[in-house]
Amino acid sequence: MQEHQSKAGVLELSSPRLFHFSDRGGIPRFEPRPVEIPSPRPPGREWLNGPLVWAIEEARQPLYLFPRECPRVLVWAREDSLAEDRARWLGGARFAAYIESGWEGRLRQGAVWRYSLPPETFENLGDAGQWVSREAVKPLAATRLSDLVAELTARGVDLRIVDSLAPLAPLWNSSLHASGVRLRNAATWPRLGPGLGLGPKGSDGL
Repeated sequence: MQEHQSKAGVLELSSPRLFHFSDRGGIPRFEPRPVEIPSPRPPGREWLNGPLVWAIEEARQPLYLFPRECPRVLVWAREDSLAEDRARWLGGARFAAYIESGWEGRLRQGAVWRYSLPPETFENLGDAGQWVSREAVKPLAATRLSDLVAELTARGVDLRIVDSLAPLAPLWNSSLHASGVRLRNAATWPRLGPGLGLGPKGSDGL
């Protein structure tokens, strides 16, 4: 796979299939818009809080196979992940997904729309499969996914229902990759202050 740097300093790779997930069907066009809650960004990348269309590559779509507001933590191994971290947090799983028990019913009853997006205007962020477009994007197709647990299982995700996500905070100091999404909605996640509420390393997803 070839790679090069764009003018914005964004890592660009040959494009995989890209998706956008929504709780709404029938969206004819995605317009760039700023993130709901700005995140701290490295110098020169503050533009990532501005108007963009966000997409996720196919291999990382399990991050969004949940009701939109569901707080969750997803974990997978990197090439350099330590055996003891794999054993502690993953066991024999390729992916692990954690949600609070209070969200289990909404996950099992929920549905999301998966929009396939053309890759031409997207730039790869080199971060957990995230891509962004500065231009409006018309979807190629839309599919309603009505059994989210089955979708996760089909992609090798071990779904783990827990009383609290707070004990997962040490994951961000491990050799594994950990992604937290909508952690501001979690009942038991450490809060860092007004408007942040994210926990370690500002781990809330988009």
